[in-house]
Amino acid sequence: MKTGRLEAFSDGVLAIVITIMVLEMKVPKGTDIQTLTPLLPVFLTYLGSFIYLGIYWNNHHHLLQATSKVNGSILWANLNLLFWLSLFPFVTGWMGENHFQQNPVALYGTVLFMAAISYKILSYYVIKNEGRESLIGKVLRKNKKEYFSIALYAIGIIMAFIEPIISVTIYIIVAVIWIIPDRRIEKNM
Repeated sequence: MKTGRLEAFSDGVLAIVITIMVLEMKVPKGTDIQTLTPLLPVFLTYLGSFIYLGIYWNNHHHLLQATSKVNGSILWANLNLLFWLSLFPFVTGWMGENHFQQNPVALYGTVLFMAAISYKILSYYVIKNEGRESLIGKVLRKNKKEYFSIALYAIGIIMAFIEPIISVTIYIIVAVIWIIPDRRIEKNM
């Protein structure tokens, strides 16, 4: 099976997830600029999650552009990734509404961690299907950035119970690391 349907389905799910996230930001009562102040933590978490979803969408797009065909394992691995990404509206809202407290920050990190693991699983099945000597197999052989990100998420989850702002800083650092799509794929296509 070609990748087109998988890409279209994934794009649709991510568009819905982003829409749900923005709908979670409730319009304040009043017209003074001060009425927006309580929404700042909610907006900041929305912004961070929007960037993360953009990073996943961009890298997912590059991964599938280098993939010639998909099979059942890839479809299920992709659904696993979409499941974790679909939790972004909930953890984003909970963290924002609770002003970056321990449990919401830890759960946010857990969803980031599981999304990263899920993307790694998807990449594994793509390489398994395409072959280790395929373009994508050669490009994704070295996984230092992926493993480093997963380790940072684990540290962020633990740090949430000590100092949540450190966790949030770690999550931002990982996003900055990934803001540019995986150049290995782009360079070799």
